[in-house]
Amino acid sequence: MTVSRQTDYWTARLNGQDPTSPVGMNNTAWSLDSGDAGDGVSQNGYWRITSSSGGQSWKQTVADDDNDLTLICAIHQESAPDADEVIMALDNGTYRVEVQIINIRQVKLVGSTTVESPNLDFQMNDDAAVPIILRLTLANDGTARLYMAEIIEDDDAQQHYLEVSAQSTSAQGAFFGTTTGTVDFYSVYFTPHGAYSPDEMDMSDFISHSLLRTGMKVRDVLRNSNRLFLKTHVGSAGINYAFDLSSDSMMNRYQSPSVHVMIQKADSPEFLTLSGTRTDQRYNVMIFVSAKGTNYENAYRLAASILGEVFDELYVNTGLDDGVDSLLGYTTTFDSKVDDDEIVCIHTLSLEYMKKIRMFYREA
Repeated sequence: MTVSRQTDYWTARLNGQDPTSPVGMNNTAWSLDSGDAGDGVSQNGYWRITSSSGGQSWKQTVADDDNDLTLICAIHQESAPDADEVIMALDNGTYRVEVQIINIRQVKLVGSTTVESPNLDFQMNDDAAVPIILRLTLANDGTARLYMAEIIEDDDAQQHYLEVSAQSTSAQGAFFGTTTGTVDFYSVYFTPHGAYSPDEMDMSDFISHSLLRTGMKVRDVLRNSNRLFLKTHVGSAGINYAFDLSSDSMMNRYQSPSVHVMIQKADSPEFLTLSGTRTDQRYNVMIFVSAKGTNYENAYRLAASILGEVFDELYVNTGLDDGVDSLLGYTTTFDSKVDDDEIVCIHTLSLEYMKKIRMFYREA
């Protein structure tokens, strides 16, 4: 997938409310697919499902042309469901994937094959414990992933999510719940607009617009560029969103030359409508181009050439949606050598974008 579009949103959003009565605009209710209506109750900010009368399984209808799906559940197990209990499932009419219980600390992702999660604190016994966030995605080619705690890579840059090929369909829809044990669902979010990773669509619409659709989108545009220096000298692995701008990260973790993208700030000069249903938001995107050379002059020239391609690529391919997404201006700062032992040149480009954002997808 790619970063979610501006028109994509979580069509169903629960934060502990009754699934049949979600709060907020453009928020679709869930239907009880199986179980007993009396086995669920809203309390203390979560929806608790018990199994005294068979538990509950809740469903969102999925249209035939909705083939890329994402479901998020933030879960606490008060008492463990039975082994093989299905607590989450996605079915697009061709492929199906399920999240099943192994024990009180583990789940498994079940498709045509099965993979098991590491130990997770579903009972929230650890210090400063929080509900475990599980993000289940199903793509139209049958690729299914389970992200845990919204982490894509761990501290050692190793893949943190589970992945399988989905099995054949059995009952089209998106599902959450349990028929055994007692499970608290703090939040449940669903969208049929895409199979989105945490880097492609956030639970917060504001962060999706700012960090992902602006910052991550700029990174992806540069990674996909065919311009000479970006393609051959930097390469996609050298173009990153700069969560870490320390010298150790910029110069040691990534091979020179490199390009780092970051959102510096976002602001809203004015609300365009009463009650804030449309806002004019502006974003400052910073681009840092770093390079080493046989001498400082060579590093300066190489970084400048790369910076020029960055500007050309973004000027041609971003901020072009008239009345919705515009590039307002830019500022460039060219580095200079001030210390004898300085061997690294870092040029900076700051771009200001304006987006008109619909704020319809929020809870009351």
